[in-house]
Amino acid sequence: MRRTQIAAIGMAAVCVATQADAFTYVVQKNDTLAGIAERMYGRIPYERILVHANALEACGGSPIVPGMLLEVPAVAHHRVSAGETWQGLAKDLLGDPDRAEKLAAANDSKSWTPPDDGADIVVPYNLRYVVEDRETIPEVAAKFFADKESAWMLVRYNHVEGATLQRGDVVLVPLTDLPLTEEGKQFARDAEGTARSEVEGAAREAQRKAANEMPSLLAEQRGGRYLEAVVHGNRLLAMGELTRSQLADIHRVLTEAYVALDATGLAAAACQRWRTADPSVSLDPVMMSPKIIAACKAGEQLK
Repeated sequence: MRRTQIAAIGMAAVCVATQADAFTYVVQKNDTLAGIAERMYGRIPYERILVHANALEACGGSPIVPGMLLEVPAVAHHRVSAGETWQGLAKDLLGDPDRAEKLAAANDSKSWTPPDDGADIVVPYNLRYVVEDRETIPEVAAKFFADKESAWMLVRYNHVEGATLQRGDVVLVPLTDLPLTEEGKQFARDAEGTARSEVEGAAREAQRKAANEMPSLLAEQRGGRYLEAVVHGNRLLAMGELTRSQLADIHRVLTEAYVALDATGLAAAACQRWRTADPSVSLDPVMMSPKIIAACKAGEQLK
């Protein structure tokens, strides 16, 4: 790896660090890094993350003292807008469009599949790992990840092509497994600029739950259990901010269930919301029953 590449990686680390929702903690008397890690993450071994996030490993290690400000790594969240791509998001949020693969994988997706409009996605925290001695990428990966494939991910993420790292080199390590304890969440809420991320984290959880329950909802609708589908669908809608495709799927099920139950007014309202979430819906008489088409046309009057 050439020194110019190493410098570029180091600059990228500085530029994208503020994209993650790291927050500051003021060291108190008798604090230890292990104790802070346990309070924030519930995991004492995460002491090493605090060490590298704050460059405490430099020059043989720096002690923490009362009044010192520590950066506590945490993931960020981003609400996807229509037309955004993994490549564009990776460039804006992680500093390089080639990091789209990691960003998509962190959100259980693939870089060639467009992110869902309205989805609340996790943005990894780019940990700046400063090499203290000669190391290889697999050795760095083993310090932060359990799977063997992570070494290849770090190679692609940093464009280092497997070269041996030298003292002073900087490697960006994208971390997503940074669960905060309740105490850690409170510190994050108290930190400036993190309130929005807390809200978006709740939206992401709602979207995950909706994705997990969608097969059950569809099974209820297809099995003719319309009352169950209505109750289930409305419960999902009440969970939080869902993606546009999730909203479309739920309102489609509700439209069909309400039609089957002869609840014409509710069917019209559900179809209107279905078509708002998915403007591509076509009232095709070959694909739709006359009752559903009638309900949808009635829904057009509700706009």
